[in-house]
Amino acid sequence: MENLNCSEDIDRTWENIKENVKISAKGGLHLYELKQHIPWFDEEYSQFIDKREWAKMQWLLDPNQGNVDNLNNVRRAASRHPGTTRRNI
Repeated sequence: MENLNCSEDIDRTWENIKENVKISAKGGLHLYELKQHIPWFDEEYSQFIDKREWAKMQWLLDPNQGNVDNLNNVRRAASRHPGTTRRNI
């Protein structure tokens, strides 16, 4: 019976230590809960991707100057869209 009480006391002590460490870490290190992620991928961005893929396919099938110019124009328009970068277009 004494071993059972001792074991329960140790478990309770470790739980208290664990909670105190969590509380100290949040307060001392200024940790905060993560904010809700705001989705950046919208319908307009999806249309830019579709236009770019179409223009690139046209350029690959027929690499004339008109298709090169069209592909560059589509890429330029997509890069001007807020929230887009060259890396993800």
